[in-house]
Amino acid sequence: MGAESLGITDGFVGAVGNTPLIKLHALSALTGCTILGKAEFMNPGGSVKDRAALGILQEAEASGALKPGGTVVEGTAGNTGIGLTHLCNARGYRALIVIPETQSAEKIGLLRSLGAEVRTVPAVPYRDPNNYVRLSGRIAAETPGAVWANQFDNLANRRAHFDTTGPEIWQQTGGTVDAWVAATGTGGTYAGVALYLKQQNPSVRCVLADPHGSALYSWATSGALSSDGNSITEGIGNSRITANLEGAPIDDAVRIDDQQALDTIYQLLWQEGLFLGGSVGINVAAAVETARRLGPGHTIVTVLCDSGDRYRSRLYDSGWLHAKGLRQPSRAATVGATT
Repeated sequence: MGAESLGITDGFVGAVGNTPLIKLHALSALTGCTILGKAEFMNPGGSVKDRAALGILQEAEASGALKPGGTVVEGTAGNTGIGLTHLCNARGYRALIVIPETQSAEKIGLLRSLGAEVRTVPAVPYRDPNNYVRLSGRIAAETPGAVWANQFDNLANRRAHFDTTGPEIWQQTGGTVDAWVAATGTGGTYAGVALYLKQQNPSVRCVLADPHGSALYSWATSGALSSDGNSITEGIGNSRITANLEGAPIDDAVRIDDQQALDTIYQLLWQEGLFLGGSVGINVAAAVETARRLGPGHTIVTVLCDSGDRYRSRLYDSGWLHAKGLRQPSRAATVGATT
């Protein structure tokens, strides 16, 4: 009997993926639909971005661009950098991570604890040459033996989800999935899964979730890139169409505000026992809205991207939330919302 059949994985790499789908009982009961969350926080690096990081590294190795002892450079809001650093440690590379200084202290601190060289930079729009993504590309070009992960426009990102996340969802639902709902930053998770599910069944409804401050909702609904407002969520939303998102099927779009996302993650904590990050609030709230639009009896899948532990000093801190003009949900109000 082989090691894999005994439940033994081949190191960190072997532990990436094959995450369960978790039924969200309270929200399923509320909508009359089956709402399922792909538990990507259970990846060994703690987030959905482990899949993209692994796919990018494997393709760079296969092409010969990444050689033993090389350096992987990336501009990231945190989770892709965390996944890459774990993998670099496991495979003998050096990780150099460029991250906006506006990201949570937990993510920046974790990157340093993992051994990455971390360069924090001011948060500026993509059109600025010093935007963290563009800066990371220049650093990679100037660093001997380095490759640029380029998660936004490297199609290895969405291929990883087409090859793994999509097939897992299809198999786990027995092909009964009616809708796929996800927010997008790089576009990799949303697009890879959407492309796979549409290939299996063209009637699967693919819904893009988006926070305020991002231009993707406007683009999906009107064809024009425009945005209004802002959001405290990290790692999702965009002002441009990335290579990973380009060509992905979008049947509908839902925009979720910060308070609604916040209410949702507290609801998941107090009703489902799930301690999750801010983008999960966008995803799950959009899945609930999609359930309402479709009506009872449908199966809707979304992604539970990462743990709330990376946002404790923000999303779970009343003082920080108050300073942002947001209300920290109360347990009584949250539990009573669907009971």
